[in-house]
Amino acid sequence: MSVGSGSRPPGFLANLLRRLATSAIALPLLLGIVFLGPPAGFVSLVVVVLLLALFELFALLRARDLEPMVVPGFLVGGAIFSSVALPEWSGAPLWPFATLVLLVTTLRRAAVPARAIPSAAATLLGVTYLGALGGALAGLRVLEPLQDGAWRVTMLLAVIMGSDTMAFFVGHAVGRHRLAPALSPGKTVEGAFGGLLGGVLGALAVRQLGLGAISVPAAVLLGLLVAGAGMLGDLFESLLKRWAGVKDSGALFPGHGGALDRLDSLLFGAPVLYYFFFHLR
Repeated sequence: MSVGSGSRPPGFLANLLRRLATSAIALPLLLGIVFLGPPAGFVSLVVVVLLLALFELFALLRARDLEPMVVPGFLVGGAIFSSVALPEWSGAPLWPFATLVLLVTTLRRAAVPARAIPSAAATLLGVTYLGALGGALAGLRVLEPLQDGAWRVTMLLAVIMGSDTMAFFVGHAVGRHRLAPALSPGKTVEGAFGGLLGGVLGALAVRQLGLGAISVPAAVLLGLLVAGAGMLGDLFESLLKRWAGVKDSGALFPGHGGALDRLDSLLFGAPVLYYFFFHLR
């Protein structure tokens, strides 16, 4: 989330144009998949992007001289994802089996305990992060009633994008007070408040267009909570990148960074809507 200071850094305009161009291409494609494609199409898209993000996360671990457990990580992440996104379809929980694979793999690396345990712990952190929160993101499309699925996903997108956009412009226009200087010096308190406002406006717009069963106070609350959670997601990914010593998790999206850079806020915001709509069914 771009909640910068009042002065524009070098390259501000070029970066803004790249961000806008990428969004102009990616957003219509995404909405087409969400509204015109079957629920399985969106779930498949989420899986693909999560896999890309997981590879980026593994690269961050390697930058800190940790060796991620790739195959066990995929198994654990897949088990977590399926149990969250498709609880009625996944059958018996796969977590015990996948966790056993991870632990046995850790034993096979026992010759160097100082590396084996941190690598296993970091792998588990990464696959839990992406598997559980990514499962909530995919689950928004397949929760009952299915006809509301596309609008649930759209609400998440609208809140996060509205928040991101307002935070970006408010932060660069009037931002003065640093929000989290140890993690992301460019983020400001003023930008964060702009982001919360943008999130509320996004939630209200989608409520008006396709989720009229939600009350206005509920939409306002969801906008605040999802936008706030999205900011925390952005800060968490900033922590990972600062720890690894990199600027972006990847270069998949020009002006936006990698898959993990684009997912961070969505992943933290998705569980808020997931739990709300799960219990509203």
